Amino acid sequence: MQREQWNSRTGFILAAVGSAIGLGNIWRFPYMAYENGGGAFLIPYLFAMVTAGIPFMIMEFTLGHKYRGAAPKVFAQLGQSTGLKLEWLGWFQVFIAAVIAIYYVAIIGWAISFFSYSFSQSWGTDTNAFFFTEYLQLGDNSPTKLGSIQLHIAIPMAIAWAITTLAVYSGVKGGIERASKIMMPLLFIMVLLLIGRIVFLPGALDGLNYLFRPDFSMILDAKVWSAAYGQIFFTLSVGFAIMLAYSSYLPEKSDINNNAFMTVLINCGFSILGGIMIFAVLGYMAAEQAKPITDVVSSGVGLAFVTIPAAINLLPIPYILGPVFFLALVVAGISSHISIIEAVVSAVMDKLALSRKKSALLVCGFGFIASMAFSSNGGLLLLDLIDYFINNIALLSSCLIELIILTWLVKIADIRQYANRCSEFAVGKWLEICLRFLGPLMLAIILVKNLINTLKNGYEDYPIADQLFLGWGLIAVMLFIAIFISVISNHHIEEKK
Repeated sequence: MQREQWNSRTGFILAAVGSAIGLGNIWRFPYMAYENGGGAFLIPYLFAMVTAGIPFMIMEFTLGHKYRGAAPKVFAQLGQSTGLKLEWLGWFQVFIAAVIAIYYVAIIGWAISFFSYSFSQSWGTDTNAFFFTEYLQLGDNSPTKLGSIQLHIAIPMAIAWAITTLAVYSGVKGGIERASKIMMPLLFIMVLLLIGRIVFLPGALDGLNYLFRPDFSMILDAKVWSAAYGQIFFTLSVGFAIMLAYSSYLPEKSDINNNAFMTVLINCGFSILGGIMIFAVLGYMAAEQAKPITDVVSSGVGLAFVTIPAAINLLPIPYILGPVFFLALVVAGISSHISIIEAVVSAVMDKLALSRKKSALLVCGFGFIASMAFSSNGGLLLLDLIDYFINNIALLSSCLIELIILTWLVKIADIRQYANRCSEFAVGKWLEICLRFLGPLMLAIILVKNLINTLKNGYEDYPIADQLFLGWGLIAVMLFIAIFISVISNHHIEEKK
């Protein structure tokens, strides 16, 4: 069966950028920079981008382009050339993508709800109570006692699933590429419009000074470097099957190195734009409320759904700026969600030889049903716990294993030569050095630190039973099924011989 292809280079880059640019660029990067030395954080961040982000992206684009398949097929073929059984790693990455897709859609659902509330600021003045008590209706629930499904959350999630399903069902050219060509320019325009208005508000520049004021003493802190590398791996969609699937649809004559550089640079540039937008808003908010900026800064979900709505209440023309902000969140979320689902659909198509339409309906149908758990009263707690273990343990482990296999067991020089053959400009030995030594070293440090911290202290105040079941247990089940599929595949191959 002929593999689909991107219609244009622009389409591929916009889709790859759409995958990399997600909610994390808007709410995670500004807070990471603020916590880790402000402007000084940009030095380790840019260093991590050059030594980890770009090399990893070149490597994944090369593998997808060369082996023309989703993650399991890529690793199975790599394994054949080295005599190793590697298909399990591809399936482990696909399961990571599947789990992320199932809970990520809940946050997109919240953003769709808040987009509708933003026209009239119907979240009121106490945005904290509105989000946690009225909207999420968090009671005495736990991640395992979820309560009932909340229709006002389930319906926006269903809308998000419908858009994603339509894009993936319609194929690479007709669905994913077309959606990316609309959504990415729209996202950049909206963020630039917001920045253009917000930076002229009183206090906005104080917010930017706070974000970018460099604290160079922190550059010597290992934690800051670890945070910079962590942010690069989190934000680029590498290590969990997406970029392998996307690059497998590249035409034969594709400039791999150039595409990788552009994808990473646009993503990191957008992160910095996100930081400018968020901190300009926070600076204005602090000035309006006569509070120090440290009192209005928050991270993650609280920033997007509590702090920003409170800031929108204070903004001039909130009925325009509010909807633009939340529409930008929705677009950033959906473009990433499409890519995560495509990584799973692509693997199902390869493995079961199903048509795209059947694979899309199967994956999205199952995903929709499973995601309804996150529309319940305890959905936020379930999301928080699973997200921590998937992002901080499973995803980093997958990246580290992939790097070690590809740089120490496979000839990394072959990957570099292949990328250079396909590209207008060649990359030098630095690629091999970064992928062999720097990348694995930084990943190992972050992962070991996370493992020790999680084993010793657990995560937050969640019951140990919940952490064992939904955290460690979930990762173990994913790994077991990945190995099981791989063993069955190898058995069939042996029988055919």
